[in-house]
Amino acid sequence: MLYQFYETQRSLMEPFSDLAQTAAKVFANPLTLAGQNPFAQRISAGYDLMHRLGKDYEKPEFGLRTIDVDGVEVAIHERVEVAKPFCELRRFKRFTDDTDTLEKIKGQPAVLIVAPLSGHYATLLRDTVKTMLKDHKVYITDWKNARLVPLSEGGFNLDDYVNYVQEFIRHVQAKYGNCHVMSVCQPTVPVLAAVSLMAARGEPTPLTMTMMGGPIDARKSPTAVNNLAMNKSYSWFENNVIFRVPSNFPGAGRRVYPGFLQYTGFVAMNPSNHANSHYDYFKDLIKGDDASTEAHRKFYDEYNAVLDMDANYYLDTIKVVFQDFSLVNGTWDVKGVNGKVERVRPEAIKTTALFSVEGELDDISGSGQTQAVHDICTGVPRSMQKHFEAKGAGHYGIFSGRRWREHVYPQVKSFILSQHVPSTPAVADRRAAKPAAVVEPKAVVAPVAKKVAKPAAAPAKAARTATKKVATKRSTAKK
Repeated sequence: MLYQFYETQRSLMEPFSDLAQTAAKVFANPLTLAGQNPFAQRISAGYDLMHRLGKDYEKPEFGLRTIDVDGVEVAIHERVEVAKPFCELRRFKRFTDDTDTLEKIKGQPAVLIVAPLSGHYATLLRDTVKTMLKDHKVYITDWKNARLVPLSEGGFNLDDYVNYVQEFIRHVQAKYGNCHVMSVCQPTVPVLAAVSLMAARGEPTPLTMTMMGGPIDARKSPTAVNNLAMNKSYSWFENNVIFRVPSNFPGAGRRVYPGFLQYTGFVAMNPSNHANSHYDYFKDLIKGDDASTEAHRKFYDEYNAVLDMDANYYLDTIKVVFQDFSLVNGTWDVKGVNGKVERVRPEAIKTTALFSVEGELDDISGSGQTQAVHDICTGVPRSMQKHFEAKGAGHYGIFSGRRWREHVYPQVKSFILSQHVPSTPAVADRRAAKPAAVVEPKAVVAPVAKKVAKPAAAPAKAARTATKKVATKRSTAKK
């Protein structure tokens, strides 16, 4: 009933929000009679704020049309490569007529960015994608709003999330022979599970995993978000935050954790900050500060756009990640698309280099939660593991904004490049190539191991060695 009540209230408020927008424009126009009022600017600002507080925020678009690659403007074509009931795998294809630039971008690493399914849309990582596109082929998981998925498509749980990630990794690997994976926040756990399962089966795994601000071990430095998930019982979440989608949506009847409840939780974490931000917006409108008001609109158009999550997925995450700590305890079993249940064993990963990133001031995933991945991936050589703490960065600062672009991204770029193997037939099977040791970046990095192995052969030399080994094996087989 709560969801239906919210939708009724929103529908009733929508006409008033539209009227407020119209009134704001009328009072802002100096050619109208209302615009000649001495207090017209203040009245217009008030109506504008009223409109933004009452409007419905739809899913934003990525809006990436071009990027600058070393001074050359490169066109971006966004397209869906794999469509699943609850997610789309999007690719940002780069085009240019400049032959030198084309040759440069053709050999760059392919990166799969796994976006969080935790309230906001994947467009929250717009700055992440835009920055990565300068030096990488970029794919991203674009999760769908569960209220738009018909019941006929079935349910969606944490196991399905893990299976989706495996399918997307295989898709990118099939194109380039190898790939790199980056997970931001919540997906660090299912991404690690996906790669662990692939490694245990002997499948080729990604060259690198970059894990940013995620709850690998939520027991370390628990935040307010962690405490809520750990201190409330499973049944409490099921009885208090799960509701059925109303009849006016395609997913009518589906049990979900509604986006509006998630949004309420986001705002409740820092209510005074949001109140001050809106008051500053009101003052900027009065002053005519177009740059500041536009920045406010862009931020809140993204922040206020939220999606519903399938109840099974949300409740699974609460239990597995925040209550049973199944990943770090080694007790997590995942059901595959074939119905087979497999144990998640991170120690099975041996050829995927590992990079963890945390924000010094992260109030969502506390200090040490992401770094804990190094303790459970015991099969990865220590020389292939690195940890980086972004000084002065909060949760969003490690993947968006100035600190991301100036401090975190150079580390990510260097790490991926140090492990990248050019896409050739000789390295289509990742197991045939010997992994290279991580080249230590010159920025502030906290090494996981005390001893750093000497850099191995360059990627080209490793590929030649792998080719020679494959040729030798084939010759022996013929004999």
